[in-house]
Amino acid sequence: MRIYSTLAREKVEFLPREEGKVAMYVCGPTVYDAPHLGHARSALSFDVIRRYLEYRGYDVSFVMNYTDVDDKIIQRASTEGVTAKEIANRYIEVWNESMAALGIERPTIAPKATEHIDGMIEMISELVKSGHAYAVEGDVYFSIETYPRYGELSGKNIEELRAGARVEPGENKRHPLDFALWKSFEGDPSWDSPWGKGRPGWHIECSVMSLRFLGDGFDIHGGGQDLVFPHHENERAQAEAAGHTFARVWMHAGLVNLGGEKMAKSTGNYVTLAEALTRHRPEAFRMLTLRSHYRSPLDFGADQIEQAEAALARIEDFYFRASSATTSHESKSETHDVPPRIRSQIDSYRKAFTSAMDDDFNTPAALAVVFEVIKAGNHDINSGSGHSVKEAYASLVSELLSSVGLDLDPTSARSTSHRADISDRLVETVLELRESLRAARMFDLADKARARLEELGVSVEDTPSGPRWRWSRGD
Repeated sequence: MRIYSTLAREKVEFLPREEGKVAMYVCGPTVYDAPHLGHARSALSFDVIRRYLEYRGYDVSFVMNYTDVDDKIIQRASTEGVTAKEIANRYIEVWNESMAALGIERPTIAPKATEHIDGMIEMISELVKSGHAYAVEGDVYFSIETYPRYGELSGKNIEELRAGARVEPGENKRHPLDFALWKSFEGDPSWDSPWGKGRPGWHIECSVMSLRFLGDGFDIHGGGQDLVFPHHENERAQAEAAGHTFARVWMHAGLVNLGGEKMAKSTGNYVTLAEALTRHRPEAFRMLTLRSHYRSPLDFGADQIEQAEAALARIEDFYFRASSATTSHESKSETHDVPPRIRSQIDSYRKAFTSAMDDDFNTPAALAVVFEVIKAGNHDINSGSGHSVKEAYASLVSELLSSVGLDLDPTSARSTSHRADISDRLVETVLELRESLRAARMFDLADKARARLEELGVSVEDTPSGPRWRWSRGD
């Protein structure tokens, strides 16, 4: 298995610290608001990676934190007249519900930053004692000039960064790129420390919690590409300056674009996950994620989500055909040996799938293998192959998709397809009645029928040859 390392700038052979086990840390949310699709993409990408590692036989310890102390949380709490803890707990619950809706596995451990203040104070004290940090009027800063490897992870030129950086009013930094480890603060929340009452800076929490739960030299540190600098650069600097061996492989998921621009709350260019889930089923977002390599930008729009839905429909149609297609003399209860040719072909497909995934989790290539299996399975169904052959193909598709978290229950595919067929026929029936109303010049009722269909997600277009319609799926 080879994984692209942000630090190495190339794919590296994945050699876990401990054979058969993977220690993985992924930066979690700052819990001051509901998640948007950018958060969903990152969470889905690392859920796919985790599940595939488990499919390959690894015992994965997956840690994802909650940043529950932050300026944005404090500001929202002040605006609403509640405590920062109330805001944080509210949005932790929203996050967990949203991740469950997407079918994302819960972390092995999900620590809150506020539960590890003592560990942060301890690491900061070590950095001050060794000269890597300095205290000024109750604030503590990390001195980047004491860490020669600063900038290696992000590939940033420190002198260029220095030229563009500025010191904010109230800051007492020695270097404009020095970053806060501890902030003097006497409001809610704040803690006692050797430097006075205050709260931790953002970066220190992930260094402390990742090392606390996974130990030195843990295998994988992940997050979105927007975290490479300064967050992950600073995490690495302070942890290694404190004498720790930090993450062996750094992985970063691509960002989501909406209308060609980065999706972000700060610019208002975003779609909340809750809003998106009212329009599309959760599996569509996982399929959308799988169709793009995790390191690539993901464009979100009507065309992309429709393509994902179409891919899901193709899989479900195959499940339906595989479960229902039988010859007149064959019942599903009959069992037949799968021919050696088919067994060999299935083994070949499984190897091709794992080969794609072992190459930096190349999900688009892996999906292409899945659809090759479906194509071969449909061919054998059309050729009148026995039920055991159909079942073997369907079982392989289910196995491979499940390894990346796309669980489309084969046993429910028939009823799903049947319900969809009934829905289509009902739309056709309503449109026939509408044409009758129009012929009878009962235009008000005809317009009401069309309006009702559009409320239900059916787009109707009147043409000279009659009405055309399609499911608009809420777009």
